[in-house]
Amino acid sequence: MKIDGRCHCGYITYAAEIDPEKVVICHCADCQILSGSAFRTVALTREDTFKLLSGELKIYVKTGESGTERQQSFCPECGTPIYSGTVGDGPKVHGIRVGTARQRDELVPKVQFWCRSSQRWLADLGSVPKMEKQHPFDRRGGVA
Repeated sequence: MKIDGRCHCGYITYAAEIDPEKVVICHCADCQILSGSAFRTVALTREDTFKLLSGELKIYVKTGESGTERQQSFCPECGTPIYSGTVGDGPKVHGIRVGTARQRDELVPKVQFWCRSSQRWLADLGSVPKMEKQHPFDRRGGVA
């Protein structure tokens, strides 16, 4: 499947080819911290199918719990994470951040990893009230 995407500010644009069967959710602590959320959703692709169309990515290399180094690629202007990848020689797999893809609604996760780190409240997310859009916050941080 061909996808395309961009960062929040539009400085970074890309195109890639992914297998929609290789869309995953990661609950590891690193993904929680780096995404600023409870988990991260990624579409796996080979390095040779990812094409940067505009901009230049900033790279941050982190070492995971396993000792493996992973490069985190993001927009230097707005900070949007674009993908992660392996460091070193050999074929590389990129984990494209699904939220940056224009086709994100079609990229349904097929498996979840690192569930031992998952936030317990995710199991009850369906019981949390839903609103079509965000209401303004009052001065104390409550919903107006």
